[in-house]
Amino acid sequence: MTIPTPFVSSFMGVEPQWIDYNGHMNMAYYNVLFDRAADEVYPLLGFGPDYISTRKHTTYTAEFHICYVRELHLTDRVHCKFILLDHDEKRFHTYQELWHEDGWLAATGEALGLHIDTSGPRVAPFPPDIKANLEAMQAAHDTLPRPERAGRKIGIRRK
Repeated sequence: MTIPTPFVSSFMGVEPQWIDYNGHMNMAYYNVLFDRAADEVYPLLGFGPDYISTRKHTTYTAEFHICYVRELHLTDRVHCKFILLDHDEKRFHTYQELWHEDGWLAATGEALGLHIDTSGPRVAPFPPDIKANLEAMQAAHDTLPRPERAGRKIGIRRK
């Protein structure tokens, strides 16, 4: 398997129902775009749409942080860059960037995902083939510089 480094999603457009009374894309829909991009990369890791039905496992998001860098509007199209930052036997840490087709950064998203055994549901170790896929992507993505915006925390800076 060739690992895209970083993975880059297809282009996605802002949908009319996502525009709020301020005339730009409502904050909730940035998460939708990040999620749609993850849906494109997850099959490379083995978490495709049939994973839950054939293997009785899935993934849940435990935490997700978004930084809104620049507003998106109705006619805008973006793609998403996806980087696997880290993983262990049950969790994976990802970083995403939404890039406008004109080349500017619109938003970043950082997530902690959990591998779930649906019989519980409970957090469970990755099967060996999925772990191997994560290790392969990790090795490829470790060649990239760590994103400057990764690991940010929320708070009011005080002097």
